[in-house]
Parts: sequence; C-alpha cells; structure tokens
Amino acid sequence: MIVMGILNVTPDSFADGGRFNSTELAVNRALQMISEGVDIIDIGGESTRPGAARVSADEEQSRVLPVIEKLRDSGAIISIDTKQASTAKAAIEAGAQIVNDVSAGLADDEMLRTVALLGCPYIAMHSRGNSQEMVSLAVYRDVVSEVVTELNARVEEALASG
Repeated sequence: MIVMGILNVTPDSFADGGRFNSTELAVNRALQMISEGVDIIDIGGESTRPGAARVSADEEQSRVLPVIEKLRDSGAIISIDTKQASTAKAAIEAGAQIVNDVSAGLADDEMLRTVALLGCPYIAMHSRGNSQEMVSLAVYRDVVSEVVTELNARVEEALASG
C-alpha cells in the first residue's frame, strides 16, 4: 500500500484551516508524516474548498516551492497539487515528481501539454466548474457513470496532448 499525506500550505485550507501556512511549519509537518509512514507528500498552495478565491501562479509558487526544495531529499515522493501549468513546471523543476490537478486540465489550457513535456506522472481528479460554482454543479443522475464519462474525456484529451 502507498500512503499519500496532504500538506496544504494555504491560509484558507479546507482541511486544516491554514495550520501549516509557513515553510517551517509545513516542512516540519511533512517530516512528521514521513516518519509516520507516508510515502507521498502532496503539497498544495491554493485552497480548493468551495468558494475559495483563485491565487496567482506567483503567489502559489511562493507558498509551495520553498517547501518542495526543503523536502526533495527527504526520501518521500513529492506531489504538487495545482491547477496551474506554470506552477506544475516550477514544482517539478524544484524536485516534485508528480502533478496532482483537481481540474484534470480544465483550469489551464497549458496543463496537459506541460505535463506531457515534463514526462511526469499526472493525477487527473474529477470536479465540475471552479471553486465558486462547484457546489451548484455537483448534481448527478448517476454519479458513478457520469464521473467515469467525464474522466474518460479528460484521459482522451491528455493522451492527445502527449
């Protein structure tokens, strides 16, 4: 079994309320998770909670890159949780090995092409709309078949992107 630990480096995290909103606190929390057996640290610098405001790539990178740089030799696999292609590229260059995109490439037209060029593993998650509208769009007749259909379309686009 592979265990992924989630590390939100945001002031408005859905899961932890911004408890690890500094490089030092985030690195210490990641090292604690690694000592407890986590294999992958997934680092996010933009909240994906419903209603969260988007942040610029520069802001997101200022949050995540110092953490990635300090953890790249920790022995854990580092994943970057981002919807922005420029952040994905910068994070991989800083030492992350995986891109985890909650928008499956829908938030940034360059994401799929960027990941293909980087040649790294890519996690395409399912969601509908952005954080401002996701709750109102989460209406399904058959949630499993609709999610499968929507993710299959994203897989086809990812494959077409390289």
